[in-house]
Amino acid sequence: MFTDQGAKDTRSGFGAGLLELGKTNPKVVALCADLTGSLKMDAFEKEFPDRFYQVGIAEANMMGIAAGLTIGGNIPFTGTFANFSTGRVYDQIRQSIAYSGKNVKICASHAGVTLGEDGATHQILEDIGLMKMLPGMTVINPCDYNQTKAATLAIAEHEGPVYLRFGRPKVANFTPENQKFEIGKALLLKEGTDVSLFATGHLVWESLQAAYALEREGISVEVINIHTIKPLDEEAILKSVAKTGRAVTAEEHQINGGLGESIASTLSRNLPTPMQMIAVNDSFGESGTPDQLMKKYGLKDENIVAAVKRFF
Repeated sequence: MFTDQGAKDTRSGFGAGLLELGKTNPKVVALCADLTGSLKMDAFEKEFPDRFYQVGIAEANMMGIAAGLTIGGNIPFTGTFANFSTGRVYDQIRQSIAYSGKNVKICASHAGVTLGEDGATHQILEDIGLMKMLPGMTVINPCDYNQTKAATLAIAEHEGPVYLRFGRPKVANFTPENQKFEIGKALLLKEGTDVSLFATGHLVWESLQAAYALEREGISVEVINIHTIKPLDEEAILKSVAKTGRAVTAEEHQINGGLGESIASTLSRNLPTPMQMIAVNDSFGESGTPDQLMKKYGLKDENIVAAVKRFF
């Protein structure tokens, strides 16, 4: 059973990973759009001022600069809120980064409704869909501090554009410290025989809690952490569902375009399976605390429990 080692925000995992990269990889440079403290990039800025670029509130320009920096062999990490990292600059990402195959790491904090009180205009819930549709784009959504740090280190070694998504609030930190992060490789967290539960980001911890509760009621749930949404580990998904015959997905994203849709596509083509999806149902967010919003939009462990029970 996984236990919380002490709640931490995933953006701090990114900041810690970026600082470590600065010390070990001289090709890594960082750019930020006036949110250095919020993205936890301040330690990198202080330690490596000659490799840090503060572009101000000019996110489109930041993406263009990042694309240009790759030509000299640098590995640029851009940082701003997920809304400004995707929706505001989609044209620049598509044309200057994805189409050109530039080695830019687009690092996006404050994703989903857990951004909280800043409200619907900042709570992007469409970003995974936007980014996974871009040819050649890798899309990663880690679940806690430790995994976000590990993912930050891993993407520096990956050649090509990456979208790394993480969040604002403190959440359970339960995966191993100093873990090895393998892009595109799903992680089996709990074995089960009745239902396959595929989760990403903040919903991984909620899914584990749901699985433990269901186990006490005699329902065996397999929990798999899909930290990489693209490329998707179809082999792991099909192997699990072939055993259980039922699938549930859980994500802090729109039901359209997210992890659930990707898994549904995989299953429909390979192994048609009864399926439930936990996600935001075609709605914008609103202002509130992260916990209030997770409850209102049905993203808590009790919602996952209810979805699993619909099969029985």
